Amino acid sequence: MAQTLPFPDGGRAAHDGVVPPGHRRRRGPRARTESGDVDSTDDRPALLSLPPIRALLVLSLLGFTGFFLTLSSLPLYAVSVGVPEALAGLPATVLLTATVLTQLGVPRLITAVGRPATLAIGLLALGAPAPLLLVHDELWWLLTDSAVRGIGFGILTVLSPLLATAAVPANRHGAAIGLYGLAVAVPNLVAIPLSVALTGAGRFDVVAWCALAPVLALPLVGRFPDPGPTTDDGAAKDRAVPGTDRFPRGRLAAVLVLLLTVTLAGGGMLAILPVQVDPGLASAALVVMGLVAALTRWGAGVLSDRRSMAPLLLLGSVCGAAGLAVVAGGVHSGTATAALVLVGAAIFGVSYGAVQNLTLLGAFRLAGRSRETTASAAWNATYDAGTAIGALLVGATAASFGLAAALLACGVLVAAVTAPAVLVLRRADDT
Repeated sequence: MAQTLPFPDGGRAAHDGVVPPGHRRRRGPRARTESGDVDSTDDRPALLSLPPIRALLVLSLLGFTGFFLTLSSLPLYAVSVGVPEALAGLPATVLLTATVLTQLGVPRLITAVGRPATLAIGLLALGAPAPLLLVHDELWWLLTDSAVRGIGFGILTVLSPLLATAAVPANRHGAAIGLYGLAVAVPNLVAIPLSVALTGAGRFDVVAWCALAPVLALPLVGRFPDPGPTTDDGAAKDRAVPGTDRFPRGRLAAVLVLLLTVTLAGGGMLAILPVQVDPGLASAALVVMGLVAALTRWGAGVLSDRRSMAPLLLLGSVCGAAGLAVVAGGVHSGTATAALVLVGAAIFGVSYGAVQNLTLLGAFRLAGRSRETTASAAWNATYDAGTAIGALLVGATAASFGLAAALLACGVLVAAVTAPAVLVLRRADDT
């Protein structure tokens, strides 16, 4: 992200990536957060030393733990209480559908009640209904509970990256988003296997009560006040496109289409690899992919604070297409080659993490500060939609033509939509 410079307007223009003639990008001596705190690039404090960042990490750990604990265990529990296997995935589908629909409405909710109240609603909606899953074991009840929790998750996913960027100056947005990504990865890697093991042992009650965790983050809500008078209606001084009030839908769409294709492939990997490949190898590959993605998301963020985003995004996209091709080669023969599958999963993990971070930062850059909430909502809705569509589309393609063909097709899609996204971010870097 462009570093905020000591301009007469307080640095607002640089926050949106506008650097006046005569100034060099990322060389300004001082930058400001949304609260106006000054940060020196020569003596920048570690992000973990900043109280808002520490509070966000705790909030993210608690919030996403509540989500991931039931993501894979609830279908298993549903089957154990008599729900047909063909319908076992419905609770997750309903949750994600409610998530995407909610994400689209979060900007208006924030405008109406503010960030703190919106965050509190999200934490309560995600955590409080979790123990109520134990009240009834009928499918309609599980679906209703999941829908309410999806509303909470939708709010949390839109607000969390906004809180990360609000806590630091513009020249550290990438690192902050990357650190937030690491906080999300921990419960993803720990809570899912633990919850499945507990549910398989007949202790879903423990899982349901532990999924109350988001409610424990409510005392942290006061640490995240509203950022100021900027709004999403285009009336603020800082604008998405210099000299206009128009929202850059076309350019933002180019970036989000790339995110959609990468998450589509990732959703397919997560859902179909365990079905088509030896479960042990599939589990190892997904763990490798998850770990590499988490580390790369953080690393890409740190690099984006010092380098242009476009070359990083190009590298991430190339890794995506290449990684999918290597995994496809590993499963093509019918007997999966473990080395190729694991190496391919690692290469794709680089793309999965880098593209997530860079497209989110790019969306914020393109939208401008006054429209970051809208950009976050669009990004999160695209991410979740891609993951859900990928599970269905890759599964259907794999059933008809084989997993290798499905993965290769995903790789071709990633390669096909890379150039427009990279060109858009290159123009944003040069603005």
